[in-house]
Amino acid sequence: MTELKQGYEISPWELRWHGMDVDALQRTESTFALSNGHIGLRGTLEEAEPRGLPGTYLNGFYEQHELPYAESGYGYPEAGETVVNVTDGKIIRLLVEDEPLDMRYGAATKHDRVLDFRTGTLTRTTEWSSPTGRRVRVRTQRLVSFTQRAVAAIRYEVEPLDDDMQLVVQSDLLANEPVESDTSDPRVAAALESPLISEFAAAKDYQAVLVHQTRVSGLRMAAAMDHELEVNDGLRADIHAEDDLARLTVAVDVPKGGMLRLTKYLGYGWSAQRSIPALRAQVEAALAGACQTGWDGLLAEQRAFLDHFWATADVEIDGDPELQQATRFALFHVLQAGARGESRAIAGKGLTGPGYDGHAFWDTESFVLPVLTYTIPDAARDALCWRHSTLDKARARATQLGLKGAAFPWRSITGAECSAYWPAGTGAFHVSADISDAVIRYLDATGDTDFDRDIATEILLETARLWASLGHFDKHGRFRIDGVTGPDEYSAVADNNVYTNLMAQRNLRAAAAAVERHPAVAERFDVHAKEIAIWRSAADGMYIPFDEELGVHPQSEGFTQHMEWDFAGTEQKDYPLLLHYPYFDLYRKQVVKQADLVLALHVCGDSFTAEEKARNFAYYEARTVRDSSLSAGTQAVVAAEVGQLELAYDYLAEAALTDLHDVHNNVRNGLHMASLAEAWLGAVAGFGGMRDYGGKLAFTPRLPAQLKRIAFRMVYRGSHLRVEIRHGEASYRTTSGKPLELFHHGEAFMVGDEVVTVPIPKVEPPEPVTQPPGRAPTRRKPRG
Repeated sequence: MTELKQGYEISPWELRWHGMDVDALQRTESTFALSNGHIGLRGTLEEAEPRGLPGTYLNGFYEQHELPYAESGYGYPEAGETVVNVTDGKIIRLLVEDEPLDMRYGAATKHDRVLDFRTGTLTRTTEWSSPTGRRVRVRTQRLVSFTQRAVAAIRYEVEPLDDDMQLVVQSDLLANEPVESDTSDPRVAAALESPLISEFAAAKDYQAVLVHQTRVSGLRMAAAMDHELEVNDGLRADIHAEDDLARLTVAVDVPKGGMLRLTKYLGYGWSAQRSIPALRAQVEAALAGACQTGWDGLLAEQRAFLDHFWATADVEIDGDPELQQATRFALFHVLQAGARGESRAIAGKGLTGPGYDGHAFWDTESFVLPVLTYTIPDAARDALCWRHSTLDKARARATQLGLKGAAFPWRSITGAECSAYWPAGTGAFHVSADISDAVIRYLDATGDTDFDRDIATEILLETARLWASLGHFDKHGRFRIDGVTGPDEYSAVADNNVYTNLMAQRNLRAAAAAVERHPAVAERFDVHAKEIAIWRSAADGMYIPFDEELGVHPQSEGFTQHMEWDFAGTEQKDYPLLLHYPYFDLYRKQVVKQADLVLALHVCGDSFTAEEKARNFAYYEARTVRDSSLSAGTQAVVAAEVGQLELAYDYLAEAALTDLHDVHNNVRNGLHMASLAEAWLGAVAGFGGMRDYGGKLAFTPRLPAQLKRIAFRMVYRGSHLRVEIRHGEASYRTTSGKPLELFHHGEAFMVGDEVVTVPIPKVEPPEPVTQPPGRAPTRRKPRG
């Protein structure tokens, strides 16, 4: 194996960190986080210290706080929501002949941590010598169960290496853990101090339970633990519980060659309505199920779940071992974020840290859900059902803004708008079209008729009503959407953002078709023929600005006439620009934080010609600074489409390695789920050329010179598809399900269980494009 500069070793199916680096803990706690979409455990050491940022999270569990304004205004959200670090059950402390295991003292002659993408476990092996020379080997393994949603478990083993030894183990449930927060960066979550109020604590035998309630939001959560102990000889055990702490203490004499083995089972649950006894019963039942399954059973269930996932989702990359590892790392974390969310949001950081206050954004529908739709579609369905469950809040928000239909929030945990900054929050109405686009994609990919009738049509019609009321027809009969913010957060409150208008156009047409498919739903929501006709007229008349002189589409109307940003005079230390320049200056100049018009080239690519895509891409490359982790993956996809294959390769690597290389210096606060999803998008939609316009699945594959082969798997209409790309040819085959009609470089063909191999047409390399000085992606040199 080859060691990376940050301590990671390259391996195709695992993430391994060799050695102890206290300063790196704040990053590795995020990369080594375990989750199932319901429970999230950061990768802190079992002994709890040293640590970077401890964290245990339950999806949807939050505290509420006021949003302060220097000057209030009508329509400003009044309350914010912040994810809560709940009761920590990961803590297992060890004392060796009364000396606590602490990696800052004594000597660790061996220390490895391994996140295994196939077993779904985090394993740690440490050989430690105490300050007085007593040596032990500690091996731990933990999991958050994909199959038993409320359960996590830890196997903890200690072996004396030299002599007989007295060992004491303390296994805790700890609430209101002190947490330090870096507030110098607006992206960092707000600090919460002791957010949980104790309501119940009990302990008996090897089991304990704590119940707490948040101070303001009034949510109640319970955490419980149970244990199994295996020792060579007798032991002394004691358990007690108080308001914020439950602790099992075990003392045992272990001979040389012997072992102390402790298995800790954890159960978590929360509710806005259930009583203390009901929640206690819920987590105790989860523990009973886990203990009945046993440690080996939980491992087997975890492996079987992941075997199924990788059989439908794996991406193979030959020619760049580090990129291969990063892509599987990305897929594993995207799976963890959404697998068992079950009608809860998928946050921008998943459940890996407190960044972005634990909020969900448009990132979910635009980047994460395409991956889940084609790999684990039930998880995509669950995420869209969460959006559907928040429709009443979205309708209320639209009404407050003087609009019709539903206006989904820019950022939220519950569905209520939590953005205190109007231009880059409420002004970004495109989020409602992004959600509708994810609905359309899921329907096209699955043919889920029940979802179409019960969930999709209502979302589509209410968002169509939003666009019909937000826009207007001008004197030329064009439908305009003015005063909105597109994906680029360095441009705000602009007219006719091309991405927004094209997405709204698709939304309006899909809504019209949906209510016609389901007249009973149309009747229930009082949709009549006249309203449907308005939607279609708005879609047909949608204004898409175009700069005839430059031959490109302005990102928003008039954008290409703005003053150019002085890139040559901007020092590299002044990036990201939002931390060094006033927004008013960014808003009025041609500087792009993240792909906006270029995102439209990908998502709405059927609205542009090939020549327009090439010119637009070149124009915006020269103005995009990638101050957002959302950008590189999209630029990789479009670069590949316009033939800039080496550049696409560089961007794919940047997206896939954003967190492993801590490109934006904020991995401490959690992983970037959208950027991780872009690793899949860059491989599948970029070099695989996968597009799904109009319910047709098409591919235009091409490989960069640096890679030998890419193969990927997808689920479409219930069939499992495998695509393999080599230089000069691509192969397609279904591994299960019915034959599929596909398109390869525009040519239709049928594929079944026999491999279909077709040539990839050659193209002339295009003229190189340029980026702002110092903002080009790092040229990729394969490692490993």
